[in-house]
Amino acid sequence: MKIPYGLSNFKQVISEGYVYVDKTDYIAKLEAAGRHLILLRPRRFGKSLLLSAMEYYYDIAHQDDFEALFGNLYLGKHPTPLKSSYQVLFMEFSGIATGQGFERLYEDFGREIAQALQKFLSRYGYPESTLAAIEREPSPQSQMKYFFRVTDGKKILLLIDEYDHFANTILADDLRLFQQVMGKGGFVRSFYETLKTATQRGAIDRLFVTGVTPIMLDSMTSGFNIGENLSLHEDFNEAVGFTKSEVAGLLQPLVDACQFDPDALLADITRWYNGYRFYPKALDTVYNANMVLYFLKNFRRRDCSYPDPMLDENIASDYGKILGMFSIGNRDDNFTVLDDLITNGEVTAQQRRKFDFEKGFGRDDFISLVAYMGFVSPIKKSLAGEVFSIPNYVMQELYFQYFKVELERRNQMTISNQAIAFAVEALALQDDIQPLVAEMVQALQLLSNRDAMGMDEKHVKVLLLTLLYQTSVYFIQSEREINRKYPDIMLLERSPFVVDHQHLIELKYSRQTDGETGWQARRQAGIEQVQGYLQLPTIAVLPKLSAWLLISDGVRVEVVKVR
Repeated sequence: MKIPYGLSNFKQVISEGYVYVDKTDYIAKLEAAGRHLILLRPRRFGKSLLLSAMEYYYDIAHQDDFEALFGNLYLGKHPTPLKSSYQVLFMEFSGIATGQGFERLYEDFGREIAQALQKFLSRYGYPESTLAAIEREPSPQSQMKYFFRVTDGKKILLLIDEYDHFANTILADDLRLFQQVMGKGGFVRSFYETLKTATQRGAIDRLFVTGVTPIMLDSMTSGFNIGENLSLHEDFNEAVGFTKSEVAGLLQPLVDACQFDPDALLADITRWYNGYRFYPKALDTVYNANMVLYFLKNFRRRDCSYPDPMLDENIASDYGKILGMFSIGNRDDNFTVLDDLITNGEVTAQQRRKFDFEKGFGRDDFISLVAYMGFVSPIKKSLAGEVFSIPNYVMQELYFQYFKVELERRNQMTISNQAIAFAVEALALQDDIQPLVAEMVQALQLLSNRDAMGMDEKHVKVLLLTLLYQTSVYFIQSEREINRKYPDIMLLERSPFVVDHQHLIELKYSRQTDGETGWQARRQAGIEQVQGYLQLPTIAVLPKLSAWLLISDGVRVEVVKVR
């Protein structure tokens, strides 16, 4: 298979024989849904490829390519009335520099607009003088007004990709600049006011916008209140990303070549890349398309092993930058949300459809924002709101890596990644847990009184998990349900790494006020609990399994090897 990882040009994917998961039925659904639509999804999810497919489907300039590009797809067999009927204006805003002040931002925004308009005018054979005239217009909105005068009477489809890309970065760095640019009188709002006028007068017949978050929607309400946001709509839960059946089809060649158990392989991919739900009551979850394609492209057929790492560094970098948004609003309150997520596994909030930064930025806003970015996903509704959890193992790894950064910042401490790597290596190859426990004890002793005051068994476990997640040697399971029992931590072998030992670790917390008697009681209870776990059929068959009990009072840690 030719895997189109990183490719977002629909014509290139189809004409050069890359694998394509047919999502064109959603283009028909979008056409039926309305004229001015918005669809928000996390980064690297497949939005740009969908937008590119729409461009080639609707563009009158590509009507001769229709059969070659769409003949074997849903839309080729079920064309809509609007196929090949538009001049298409395409814009995207991922190339705008941020962090260099208002003037540079304004220049870059204007340049992107001008280039998009000139490309359109050139492609459809407008006079050369119109291209030069665009350059002479003093502002993005005046460029748009001139453009609409020149194209008067034409049927135009406007596609905007990554509408909020630069805005997300600005918001994380400088709220005041964000409000200056997006708020009343800002050049971005003025730009969208021009688009609204164009839609009302028929200069733009249809409009489709993609992005990640709705952070600009409220800022633009007065200027652009015509867009219908389909992001949380039931019918478009699976519009981008892959479904379970689509992923199973993509994995079949690996099953055939490597004699994998198809259910086991799909279960692995599900744990790593699935778990996204955009309509809270949706029955099916969605896989991150780019993450699945990364796996397929980097799978080692020579020895049938998984990629290392399981997450592309480019995607990790993207999400790492977005983690900067944890500083929006009250950073300590946001840390509490992060702590709740990794300690309790879920948080509850009223999901926002828009944000009004003039009115503040609270807990519900923060949780909603990280949900749009893909860091959490709704799992159910409650009377108090939507319940969100971390969608998959990739996001869990990123959370714990960021949690370590926040833990170090809040407590003015440093945890050595190199020391953790050597400690996990000793655990994996020599069955020696003492180096890891030593790192754990050192971290416990460095924690500030503020964090230590709330110390309990969950916090000790979170600290240990934070250390373990800084390496990628093991697949880490926390409180996995096994026959209605929940071992605290399982460290399981995962491809492509080969280890000599897998591990079950149980944690017990003994309050210092309980003294030696309490310590011994928890020690005995912990040993019996671990012995019970070892009798479970699922655990009993695990090869090379060591079992440990760790007892802590928040300062010291005792290790008991049960097996």
